[in-house]
Amino acid sequence: MTTPTVENGLESEFEHSPVPQSHRKSLWTVSAVWFGFPMILTNAVPGGLVVAMLGFWRGLAAILLANLIMFGYVSLLSHRAGQTGKSFSLQAKETFGTAGYAIASGFLSTVVVGWFAFNTGATGASLNKAFGWNETLVALLAGLAFIAVTYLGIRALSWLGAIAAPLFVIAAGTAVVLATENHDFGAITSYPGIGGGAMTFGVAVTSIMATFADSGTMTADFTRWSKNGRQAVLATVTAFPIASLVAQLSGGLLVAAGAIASADKAGGDFTPILTGPGNPVLNVLVVVFVVVNLGSVCTHCLYNGALGWSHLVRSKMRILTLVLGVLGVVVALLGAWNYFVNWLSVLGVLVPPLGAVLIADQVLLRRRTAGRAETRFRPTAFLAWAIGAAAALLVHLVAPSFSDAVVGLVIGLLAYLAIEAPRTRTASS
Repeated sequence: MTTPTVENGLESEFEHSPVPQSHRKSLWTVSAVWFGFPMILTNAVPGGLVVAMLGFWRGLAAILLANLIMFGYVSLLSHRAGQTGKSFSLQAKETFGTAGYAIASGFLSTVVVGWFAFNTGATGASLNKAFGWNETLVALLAGLAFIAVTYLGIRALSWLGAIAAPLFVIAAGTAVVLATENHDFGAITSYPGIGGGAMTFGVAVTSIMATFADSGTMTADFTRWSKNGRQAVLATVTAFPIASLVAQLSGGLLVAAGAIASADKAGGDFTPILTGPGNPVLNVLVVVFVVVNLGSVCTHCLYNGALGWSHLVRSKMRILTLVLGVLGVVVALLGAWNYFVNWLSVLGVLVPPLGAVLIADQVLLRRRTAGRAETRFRPTAFLAWAIGAAAALLVHLVAPSFSDAVVGLVIGLLAYLAIEAPRTRTASS
């Protein structure tokens, strides 16, 4: 059956088949999708929090290490997506089975809708804090706007990303300029932190990775639109490390300069620096920045969730955008954004081992598994995922000085290779 390329006047999102070469996008378009995603306020927050807890140099090291790991992790998955044109769900089908993929895809597709709810709620909370606006009403209106943009599809995400990234640079740059009037930026490198040992280096690395572990694992939903694997990797570079570092270091620098009050709780949230009486231009900037910036992450997450669930229930991405979007707004209005730290803990333990299994199966063992017959469930993939997640959980509970995200990723990958390599070698011979 031929996949329709136009649906109700809008380009098909290819929920159930690889994106054909005739519909692949330019490097600029795919880069704009990824580049505008991590350069957001909710990425500046953990960057500032890590610096606040560890001090400038150790915080900087944790941020850099986490971003380098994310670059390697997401790039490998992206390269495969650019080669095949397959979404995350279609990738998962190969590794976890034609029925088993529903567990992996359903899990991540639900988690990202949680991020949509969190950031929609954060939009209302941010503008309420800045101007006293009705938090519920703002979140409701913002959520509906985010749903509308997502409904338009991948091209709309690239437009929004192309706006959101420069807007972040303007807002963060303005905050830095304002902060220099009352704070000593020359003392940044000597900032000792205020954590007092409450956060370890490993936990800091996990906190940075966890902010994009889910959508990073689902990168194929974006980079399948690339013309080839090389361009998919180049698009990924704009996100990790470039855009991610800009956001996290912005928050970290302002914290180290002493420009953010209660940095151990607020992290790198610099919007209070931009607000104040008697400056309507800055106030307008804050409103536009918060809505567009958080709207970027909301639309991307909702797109991931809608694409994944549309394949699971054999429907269309745009229908699931409406259904999941409304559910996400309801959850946001109930206060889901308050559970930010809980989300990070879950993601750090469960998501990286899942991505590691995909990398091991589809990248490292690709030649041995070429032409492998389809099967409904692939127990070895689930076993390796479980081993990686168990190792991450063990580290989280008893060895917090290490990064549970990194341990889970490495152990999950090694477990799959140990289980599958001998089997594929025997099968190929």
